[in-house]
Amino acid sequence: MDVPSTACLPSLKTLGLHSLMFEDDESLQGLLDICPVLEDLSVQLRGKCSMGEISVIVPTLQRLSHSVSWCCYIDGYVIDTPSLKYFKLEDWYNSTHGVQIKDMPELREAYVDVVFFVLKSVIGSITSVKHLTICSEIPERGWEDEVYGGGGFIFNQLEHLKLCVCKDHSSDLLGQLLKDSPNLRVLDVFHTGIHGFVEDTDMVCWKQPSQVPQCLLSSLQIFNWSGYFGRPEERDIAVYILKNACFLKKVTIFADIVQYSVPHLKMIKELAFSSRASTTCELVFVECPYEMFH
Repeated sequence: MDVPSTACLPSLKTLGLHSLMFEDDESLQGLLDICPVLEDLSVQLRGKCSMGEISVIVPTLQRLSHSVSWCCYIDGYVIDTPSLKYFKLEDWYNSTHGVQIKDMPELREAYVDVVFFVLKSVIGSITSVKHLTICSEIPERGWEDEVYGGGGFIFNQLEHLKLCVCKDHSSDLLGQLLKDSPNLRVLDVFHTGIHGFVEDTDMVCWKQPSQVPQCLLSSLQIFNWSGYFGRPEERDIAVYILKNACFLKKVTIFADIVQYSVPHLKMIKELAFSSRASTTCELVFVECPYEMFH
């Protein structure tokens, strides 16, 4: 796409770009530069495409959806959107590419579904979120130092966390995010798959925090698990939260009794008879097939 240097779109607030090929790496930013009041942008790099490093630098932008498919070759991208309130990032391109995402101090909601090395680049820029959905494969060991540099990020504003545990070791993130989110009120653990098939991966490896996270002691009220199959690792996570969440009001388990042939009654007993820090916590079991979890 070639953008005329004299063009200007002074009133354009919404723009969607889907599988477009630009003349050079500066063409996308050139298009954005002539949209001085742009607020909503969607960049979808789908199918087989090849691009250099692209830039999304828009001071006025409030909503951004940026998607890179697994078969779209890019050198990388830079995102600098200081006014952003909603951010959706899907990046499944597994070959190394540069990712530079500047801090988003106004961000309130984020959806992040990415390969691991992209997670390292994004997580420190989204700490102002109130609602966060995250799905990422995690290495078996040593990832904490790579992502956090031996420390951690504090999500002081985070109230609602949705964590997908469909990928290898992805629930290893749970313990860290609980520690990082002292004011968390709602926790949703969910599982996705292709056509209802659930692979028996290490998706529910669980590293119990050495100390009980602050959110369990003071703020967590709602805990939902969609796609609970009753495996030992899943039970350990659920029991840990029941045992330590002092202000928990309701736990809802959407259980599949078909996929792994775990008896429904056994599932109920394992959790119903476990100790609870909150004496007023209501435990609800919903039996449904996997296809209904979405």
